[in-house]
Amino acid sequence: MNSPGGFSLRARLLRVLLAAVLLAALAQAFFAYRAARAEADAIFDYHMQQMALSLRARFPLSLMPGVADEAGESEGFDFLVQVWTLSGLRIFRTAGVELPQRAVLGFSELQNEGRGYRVFAMQAGPLVIQVAQDMAARRRMAGAMALRSVAPTALMAPLLMLLVWWVVSSSLAPLDSVRRQVAARQADDLGEVGESGLPDEVQPLVHELNLLLARVRQAFEAQQSFVADAAHELRSPLAALKLQVQGLQRAPDKAARALAATRLATGIERASRLVKQLLVLARQQAAAPAGEAMPPLALAALVRQAVADVTPAAQARGIDLGVAHADEVQVRGQAEALRVLVRNLLDNAVKYTPEGGTVDVELRALVPEAEALGQQGPPGQPGPPGQGRVRLSVQDSGPGIAEDERARVLDRFYRVPGSPAAGSGLGLAIVKAIAKAHGATLHLGRSARLGGLAVELEFAGEA
Repeated sequence: MNSPGGFSLRARLLRVLLAAVLLAALAQAFFAYRAARAEADAIFDYHMQQMALSLRARFPLSLMPGVADEAGESEGFDFLVQVWTLSGLRIFRTAGVELPQRAVLGFSELQNEGRGYRVFAMQAGPLVIQVAQDMAARRRMAGAMALRSVAPTALMAPLLMLLVWWVVSSSLAPLDSVRRQVAARQADDLGEVGESGLPDEVQPLVHELNLLLARVRQAFEAQQSFVADAAHELRSPLAALKLQVQGLQRAPDKAARALAATRLATGIERASRLVKQLLVLARQQAAAPAGEAMPPLALAALVRQAVADVTPAAQARGIDLGVAHADEVQVRGQAEALRVLVRNLLDNAVKYTPEGGTVDVELRALVPEAEALGQQGPPGQPGPPGQGRVRLSVQDSGPGIAEDERARVLDRFYRVPGSPAAGSGLGLAIVKAIAKAHGATLHLGRSARLGGLAVELEFAGEA
């Protein structure tokens, strides 16, 4: 069923093509009639001229005026013949309609008693021979000739219309096939639609539909996995909170109640942090995909703000946190998402770095030539507009991550066995989701200067 503002492509094609066939047939009939009329006029004019020349020998050139009229037959011809003297005396005419004398020699046309006639007049000595023909006879002959020309087209037109209907229906059959495939699916069936046998105009549409279904399937699977993982991870904090509440209720004295209340507050804080990170991860996974246009923003200012946010936690543990280098560069992105990315990197670095350690942040614009050699460009010298890249790195003096664990720590809820600090295993997963949404590359390695973990992200630079 068509929507109120929709239309049928099949009906439109049939209307247009059938109308084109009909108009072509009518145009051919019109031009065939015109051509037959011109041909008939040429034939009849020639016969009229020849008849006048043949009649010239039947009348003596010395015929004098005053000879009586003679009514004769036209010998089976559709022509009317009259012979006049130069003084205006008619000496001969065929039986039929009487036409007035024409003073114009050669071909001309006249109206007589509401009918049109074609007239040819020539002078033969003292006489004027006038041959005329009713125009209706010419039209009848032209119509007959045109009908003979158009008859094959009139007979073929229905067959041509059937052929048009068959071609349109067979050409649109792949669309019906795709429609039936999609209509027969269940809500959770996100498999690909068959692309074989589709015309070139339809295949790109079905290909894009399959890509969309693949993205929806991936998002659906990620959501199912996320919900399952979140439920699993929330089970333990909630169970711990329940036990802590029971411990608070059963505390025998004031000191025990204070200790139980402290543990309950700590558990609530951990559960709140976990829920907050789950919401952030869900929001970032649903963010705009890489390649979508985003506004340019100053990344250096955002990095400094994130460092300022984490500085109190670093000072509480005696960690030297600072910006080692920051080029004034711009990247395209979402400010809040990138702020969460930098803050998560800094939170992780501060959490896993021993007390008294060091965490450094660097933001550098890479020169394209130096980037091709795997080197950093000179500080403060970004590449040409629209061609350079921007590298953000966070390095710490902590224990780092073993090489075989670096890929796994980017998964949700994964924690390195034996980690000295407690966590939910979502920090780096959030960083990965935000980096993917911004088209940035993420690399984990070892810091050559501080000895701990080095996290590097590269963004496309903006002029």
